Amino acid sequence: MKKKVMVTAVALTMLVGGYLSFTTVDEDAGKAVAGANTYEATFYVAGMGGHFAKAEVTIDPNNTEQPIILKGMPGMVNIGRPNTHPTHDARIDANDRNIMFWSTYRPDPEGNLHVGKTDLSTGRVLVDKALPPDERATWTGANYCGSGQSNGYFMPVYMGNEGYIDVFSKDDLTHKHRVFFDELGYESGTYTFAHGTNSPDMKHFLLSLNLTPDGHTQFTGNTQLILLDMKALEQGKVKKVAEAKITGKPRDASGGTITFRQYYTEDGKYIFQSGGDRGYIIDAKTLKVVQVAAPLPGEAHDFMPTPDGKYGVFAIRNRVFSAADEGDVTDGSLALYDVKNRRMVGEVTSVCLSCHNAMGMKGSAILCGLDANYN
Repeated sequence: MKKKVMVTAVALTMLVGGYLSFTTVDEDAGKAVAGANTYEATFYVAGMGGHFAKAEVTIDPNNTEQPIILKGMPGMVNIGRPNTHPTHDARIDANDRNIMFWSTYRPDPEGNLHVGKTDLSTGRVLVDKALPPDERATWTGANYCGSGQSNGYFMPVYMGNEGYIDVFSKDDLTHKHRVFFDELGYESGTYTFAHGTNSPDMKHFLLSLNLTPDGHTQFTGNTQLILLDMKALEQGKVKKVAEAKITGKPRDASGGTITFRQYYTEDGKYIFQSGGDRGYIIDAKTLKVVQVAAPLPGEAHDFMPTPDGKYGVFAIRNRVFSAADEGDVTDGSLALYDVKNRRMVGEVTSVCLSCHNAMGMKGSAILCGLDANYN
């Protein structure tokens, strides 16, 4: 195993955790942000410590050793305490890039989940709404993670059993609707870990369900993709536009395929879907896989394309040796994938464990979802 590159940053508190033929993604979809093949961005990385890491990075694919360079981490975006606001969900408002919506992954000590929005320019929480998981939820080991949006609504996806999509107004996060997946023909226990996102034009909402027909958490490696009409969903109704199944490796002791968060390319042509042991690039119109990114240097929980769609940034949980722990622990890292050349570029870049070590904190540092503002 290659030695993982660790990047020292300012101290943080705890972060959390087909077919192989290739169809070329449109190379003219956009231009690099800061010159040829170089990008400057601020990533917001969701963590189980009640905050988002704010990571300023340069992405330079020409640097084949370490293409994601962590320039600095100017503080955190705190949304609450570790026992009240552990989060996997970062979703920057399409209408105002200074606003980020979020939802929490585990209930607080009073049994409530939280949805909120934060002003990224000040770090101030503008709205924080508490609500319990639905009474129909029989398994609450995992809660909100993926989310989508329309112009007027924030839509986090509940990944427990049984699952649903919530619809909140963006202005004050009033809860408007709840759509259960049995309305789509998927009964409780036949799927595990649901995620979703919106298309860039906000006409569609993409829902992904890990298919577990033999029982909840009995992962088969297969995922159902369901494209929903956004206007109907805004009204608490379901209208299927398209549906397809993608395949992977059944989960076993060595790992496997479990789909997590996803993003569309900015032109709306492709979906970058994280899948645990792999990433998928999917034709957004047909929902067919056009490329599989594998093997990966760890477990992928998010997969976000650069603005031109030429590269993808993975949120990776990878095992590394920690001197502080005198053994292997899980680190939260970013990794770069080259779409045209169908390969990972260089080493991963840590955004978690080096900060834990600097603070004398022990144990794993686990990230999950990403969002970013590119310069």
